[in-house]
Amino acid sequence: MARQTIQLHDDSGQRKYLTHSERVLFLQACGSLTTERALFCKTLLFCGCRISEALQLTRARIDEQNQTVVFRTLKRRKTNHQRAVPAPSEIVAGLLSLPVEKQENQLWEFSRRTAWITVKAVMAEAGISGTQACPKGLRHGFGIACAENNVPVSLIMSWLGHASIETTIIYLNAVGKEEQNFAKRTWPSIKPSIKG
Repeated sequence: MARQTIQLHDDSGQRKYLTHSERVLFLQACGSLTTERALFCKTLLFCGCRISEALQLTRARIDEQNQTVVFRTLKRRKTNHQRAVPAPSEIVAGLLSLPVEKQENQLWEFSRRTAWITVKAVMAEAGISGTQACPKGLRHGFGIACAENNVPVSLIMSWLGHASIETTIIYLNAVGKEEQNFAKRTWPSIKPSIKG
């Protein structure tokens, strides 16, 4: 069985990840949500998890001492792979403050569909549209942000829960700033011509 490859652009060439400025806009737009839904969206933004992985979080998976959120990697169910992802202290404290009176002690009781609709609404509030304006765009944006900030590939792989380094390297190959700087070094200087 062939492994599915991550694509960071769709068939028409549109990117499927949020840029840094779009991530900032998304974070600001979370202010219009209830605390519970805002924390859900911020968890996706800051941890790069899949929407289904966030919905499975319980209070026991929030490690206050290490300031991490521990996700069960759902794409690797057969191995029961767990990964700890660092999170800002405000997110960790917020997650620990959520009331847990639900059946399975999960932090959020809403459905995957409701979660998806919530993320789409925040994207619209932030003025983000296009292929990247979805939960997967947050995950890909997290991977790109890690690559742009020179996070070691082994950590990016661990944080995203990838089984293969080849999957993670796709984010490194997509980094625009560094690639643009390399390309600029090869371009001849363009100077305005002086007409006399």
